[in-house]
Amino acid sequence: MALSLGLALTSAAQAQPDLSKLDKDMAGPRAQVLVLGSMHLSQLPESFDPASLEPVLERLAAFKPDIITIESISGEDCDLMARHPTVYDPESTARFCSHPVEAHAATGLDVPAAIAEVNKTLADWPADPTPAQRRHLAAMFLAADDDASALTQWLQLADTERRAGDGLDATLVARLGDLATRDNESYQIAARLAARLGLPRVFAVDDHTGDNLQVPDAEIPAFGKAIRAAWDSAAAQKQPLRDREKKLTERGDMLGLYRYINRPDVRSIQSDGDFGAALRETSSQHYGQRYVAGWETRNLRMVANIRAAFRDRPGARVLSIVGASHKPWFDSLLGQMQGVDIVDVEQVLKAE
Repeated sequence: MALSLGLALTSAAQAQPDLSKLDKDMAGPRAQVLVLGSMHLSQLPESFDPASLEPVLERLAAFKPDIITIESISGEDCDLMARHPTVYDPESTARFCSHPVEAHAATGLDVPAAIAEVNKTLADWPADPTPAQRRHLAAMFLAADDDASALTQWLQLADTERRAGDGLDATLVARLGDLATRDNESYQIAARLAARLGLPRVFAVDDHTGDNLQVPDAEIPAFGKAIRAAWDSAAAQKQPLRDREKKLTERGDMLGLYRYINRPDVRSIQSDGDFGAALRETSSQHYGQRYVAGWETRNLRMVANIRAAFRDRPGARVLSIVGASHKPWFDSLLGQMQGVDIVDVEQVLKAE
């Protein structure tokens, strides 16, 4: 009897509710989420022409997203990290955060005040904003450390209206001009697509607060060596992927490139060659496992930010543009959300 009772209690403890069917009788529309795994355009050769992205933009526009998210840290999180320099190394965060000193000087607003002004402005945003309203909002976005959203507004202005005024000074106008030409998927894909669709902004969802691994300074060389060795162990299986990506890039076939890097078999090989290889790393300090734990924590927090972006928009059509390595985690985690369907990116990007 004792054995039977023990087995029964063990079985009961292991049984879990099946959340995959929780929304089967949900009233209301289902959200459609499309995760586009992207190249980091800044890493492409100088011969890269942003105009070659047009076939990709056309297909994404046909999806008609209401919300676009990008792999960028929000001004709010950058402000948080700046206020805790003993927790988040300023030299490391400088790679992700611009710290908008010039926008602060032009508008008189620090990041928290600018975010409040952005929220206030968008709460009463008209269907047909004036050029002055767009310039003002672009300035507020720059002060809020949200460059991609500022560019989204800037690109919706006629050429003759892209000038200083309404919070934009000559320095900020020059910055917006620079952003428009910068090789970055947040600008060349997300902001341009948002402007084409008439959206007011994009949403920055990246998060580096969870992958801030506590590796002692003395161990950092060993940590880096262990992870690089793990990657090198899988180099042979990943080389054909790199070769194919290089050929497509050299041909300027960005649609073919995006179709290729979003294929499930390609993502599976890449995931195993990076994170699977790290998990097979055998150091006594378990460096590989810690690396993957930081990666998964980052993905969890990024997905939470995406969910927050459309929590008040049941039935939203969401496009998440993110480095291709994130895509398997995004699809898996977002697919567990209630009332959310994952859209097949291969179908969206298919050739005519």
